[in-house]
Amino acid sequence: MTKTVQKRTLATRARLLEAASAVITESGYEALRVEEVVKRAGVAKGTFFAHFADKDALMDRLIGEGINRCLDDLEQCKAPEDVEELVASLMPLLEFMTCERYVFDVILRYSGAAAIEQIGDIAMTFERHGRVVSAWLTDGPFRRDVSTQLLAEGIQAFAVQAMALKFCALHASESMEGRLLSYLRAWLIV
Repeated sequence: MTKTVQKRTLATRARLLEAASAVITESGYEALRVEEVVKRAGVAKGTFFAHFADKDALMDRLIGEGINRCLDDLEQCKAPEDVEELVASLMPLLEFMTCERYVFDVILRYSGAAAIEQIGDIAMTFERHGRVVSAWLTDGPFRRDVSTQLLAEGIQAFAVQAMALKFCALHASESMEGRLLSYLRAWLIV
């Protein structure tokens, strides 16, 4: 009996995720509405809330999956030999994370958690990103006076700043890539 219920629960969750992905493909993340997702999935609204606390919890899952796909690609890249290669490697991830202002806002809200049980998909991607970048920094012409983990955390911080300024009317004249290059040249090269 438990296996049947679990199988049905997993199938329902998969239908909800599939329906949400279809809406996003057609209209974008911000345009997604719970009503449209349940309609496409063929379930009641209460069923949605049995699987996800709210729309943002669904977005945590979907955006986290998108970030993980980008990280899968990054893990296949060879270690960058200079700052320019490092930034070029990171750009597909940063472009996904800033594809919509709403996506970036959700990422910021879900990048950390107040309690262990609240850690979601997006928060886990930040940890994974740190591991991927830290591994890249073990070789190459990057500074050696601090740990690669600290360097990776600095890269994350500078990337978040560059992404945030992409949405700022006062600072949008410089590209995200150009801004990140400036930051990382100062941070990684001694």
